[in-house]
Amino acid sequence: MSTNRPGFEDGAVEQGGFVSPQTFDAAARGRLGGPGLRTFLNIAALWQLSERERLLALGSPARSTYHNWVSKARTGRGLSLPLDTLLRLSAMLGIHKDLRILFGDPQRGVQWLRSANQASLFGGQRPIDLIVSGSQMGIIDVRRFLDGWRGGISAGPVDDEIEDQAWNDGDILIVDG
Repeated sequence: MSTNRPGFEDGAVEQGGFVSPQTFDAAARGRLGGPGLRTFLNIAALWQLSERERLLALGSPARSTYHNWVSKARTGRGLSLPLDTLLRLSAMLGIHKDLRILFGDPQRGVQWLRSANQASLFGGQRPIDLIVSGSQMGIIDVRRFLDGWRGGISAGPVDDEIEDQAWNDGDILIVDG
């Protein structure tokens, strides 16, 4: 089954609910590459990712390829990134958004990323370790975890004083929409 949805403009089609290489043709990838990578660079700076961690998060492109991408993105030249890289960027943007929603203060979100977490997904690892594991699934798993937490699904216990605070009725805000 094919569906045309917002975000899949210019004839891009999602097949059977899955993203395929045909979903984003070269023109679409060219439109998304520069802005996506520039945003990634800002997030990577906030998260204090080393060059090695940035390369792993992006799927391990060669250093020269990475620096070529960065140069093109910063100067506004055309940049058509591989679909795998765009999917990684999308998941990282989602993580950044979720952290902003959950913690408000960007530094608190970074602190959470860099703190050991006892939730079953992390098993005592820091969430940032999954993000920079080199695996696209590691990034997506962190994104799904945060999406679930943001949606009201328990995040499980963490070894972090950010999570040690008690919540009360005054912390809940109901907005009629």
